[in-house]
Formats: sequence, C-alpha cells, structure tokens
Amino acid sequence: MDIKRAYRFRFYPTPEQEQVLARTFGCARFAYNHMLRLRSDAWFQRQERVGYHETSAALTALKKTPEHAWLNEVSSVPVQQALRHLKTAFANFFAKRARYPSFKRKDAPQSAEYTTSAFRWDAAKRELRLAKMDEALCIRWSRTIPKAAKLTTLTLSLDAAGRYFASLLCDDTATPKPKVQGRVGIDLGLTHFAILSTGEKIASPRTFRNCEVRLGRRQRAMARAKLGSKNRAKLKRKVARLHAHITDARRDFLHKLSTRLISENQVIVLETLAVKNMLRHRSLAKSISDASWSEFVRQLEYKAQWAGRTLIGIDRWYPSSKRCSSCGHTQGSMSLSVRAWTCPQCGTQHDRDVNAARNILAAGLAVSAHGEAVNPVLL
Repeated sequence: MDIKRAYRFRFYPTPEQEQVLARTFGCARFAYNHMLRLRSDAWFQRQERVGYHETSAALTALKKTPEHAWLNEVSSVPVQQALRHLKTAFANFFAKRARYPSFKRKDAPQSAEYTTSAFRWDAAKRELRLAKMDEALCIRWSRTIPKAAKLTTLTLSLDAAGRYFASLLCDDTATPKPKVQGRVGIDLGLTHFAILSTGEKIASPRTFRNCEVRLGRRQRAMARAKLGSKNRAKLKRKVARLHAHITDARRDFLHKLSTRLISENQVIVLETLAVKNMLRHRSLAKSISDASWSEFVRQLEYKAQWAGRTLIGIDRWYPSSKRCSSCGHTQGSMSLSVRAWTCPQCGTQHDRDVNAARNILAAGLAVSAHGEAVNPVLL
C-alpha cells in the first residue's frame, strides 16, 4: 500500500546556519502575514476576492522594491510555500474545518517548508543540504529511512524550547504484518489509561499531572519578571522546555502502547467516545486532556491500516460497564464510584473495567460478523 510517511529528526545547526534559518523563518512569516493582510483588506474593505495567484504576483512585485530586497537573500521556495499554506488555511476556513487564519508571531514556533528543488538529499551518505547554505545539516539520525522511500518535502522547524527539527515527508510503501490470533477489547479510563479484555490494566502516565506543580512554579516566576527583560525570556524558555518534556513523554507512551497492541492483536475493538463533550466536565477536563485518548485512537487507526489489522468501534451508548459478560444481564443505573459488582442473575463477580473491556470485545466481534466496519472516531 502506497502511503505518505514522515520521519522527524532533531538537528543542530552551526551559528552561520542559525542565521540563515532565522532569516528564512522571518521571510516566510513576513510573506504569510503580508498576504493575509492583503486578502483580508481586499475582502472586508472592497469585497474583492484575492487568491493564491494574485498573492504570488504580489510577492514577485514586492521582491523588486528596494525596501523589500532582503526577501531575495533566502531561498524563494519556503517563502512561496508560505503562500500555499495561506491558501490551505483559507480553504479550511471556508470549509468550516478551522477558524479564520491568524497572523504568525515572531516569538512563536517557526517553520519553513522546502520542496525537492530547494534541497539535496544523499541517501548513501545521509547528507541533507539546503539551498543558499554551504554545509550539510548536522542531523541526529535516530531512525533509518528506507532506501525505497522517495523524499518529497522537507520541513524545518524551531519550537518554543529552542530545538530544531527536520521532518522528511516520503512516498513509502506499507507492508502488512503477519497475521496473529490475538483479539482485544479496550476500555479507556483515567486511573488506568487502558483496561484490556485479557484482564491487564495499563497505568496512566499522568505526564501533565506529575509536572503540574513544577510547571506552575515556573509560570508564576515568569509572570513576576519584567516584560521584555532577558530574565523573562530565560524563564519563558524554561517553561517551554517543561511543556516539551510533557509532550514528548506523552507521545512516547502512546506510540509504544499503540505499536504493541497492533503487533500482538489482529482485531482491536474500542468504544467510541465524544471527547469534545467530555472536556466540558469541570472536574475531569484536565485529566481527560492529559490522557490524550484522541491521539491514541488516531495512532491506532493509521497503524492498523498499515499493518493490515482490523480496528472496530462500537456505539458510545452501548452499556459495556453495566452488562454481565457471562450471562448478558444488564444492571440499572451504576455510579462511577462502583468499581466492582456481582451479577444478580448468575452470581459472577466483576471488576467494572475488565468486564467493560470484555463486553466491548464481544460487541465488536458481533459487529464484524455482521459485516459492519465502523472505525472509532473521537469527536
């Protein structure tokens, strides 16, 4: 199966490369903001539509003016790609998939996208060279890019913690994994991140909760610092580094767990959850966000597709916790405080979460047997 696969690596630029990247980020950001203002003014003031071709012509004319000659000091490809990103942002807005495009800030994370005409990739030497940059990037190759993969796009980024990353988008081929006999139902939770139908309970990493006190201390120190001072900038970098640590730890946990489940099971069944609605809960919203259920399901979806696995989602209203997995008897109302219960029909003692996971698996297999393939989508 032909797929698009991205390989993300951290790299360490030299001082000269940092200057080139800073100018490139600045030019791409300026082009995006300038053309966003041009399109907004044309519509709100004169009700005129300005598209990508008009902004591209305006950028060409802008580069010829003496006051904007500095736009020619960097590669033209990232600057031109910024206009395509603006076009995509407006398309998403008109399709009601996103809000109205906003201006890019100088102190926010930066990025620049290069197409094949603006970089050279030597797969044998694993060297990556950019246009208008003499030396190759010093990249930490933490993964091996397959020789058959065709590199199409390169995105360089600088995050709020001051780290540089190179994301290589490739045309690749996904090979299905050998079939296995495992089948598992998963009940997602907060105390335990996932409870499997096999009886295994996977503890929640609580990445944000474990760093919450330290993060609050650093944020209060930054709030007390004088605006525009070097001390405030230093404290802001510390806050960003802690946020990056939380994000990296959470992503590492989710990738390892999703990869393990895909490798061990041929059929995976999940309960469809309305996460956006659940985030309105004033007491549980922070813990639900920390759990990142949506990201976990997203990873399972594309990994199952690549590996040739079956991923099934059951209806969110299915009474998985209240139904006995042995005889099928369904209890009445059951509060969240009840963690174990005994079926009055057959006398089986149930762990609430394990019983729910077993019911989810049974319901998913029933859905699969009737030929109904429903992928879980967390809204």
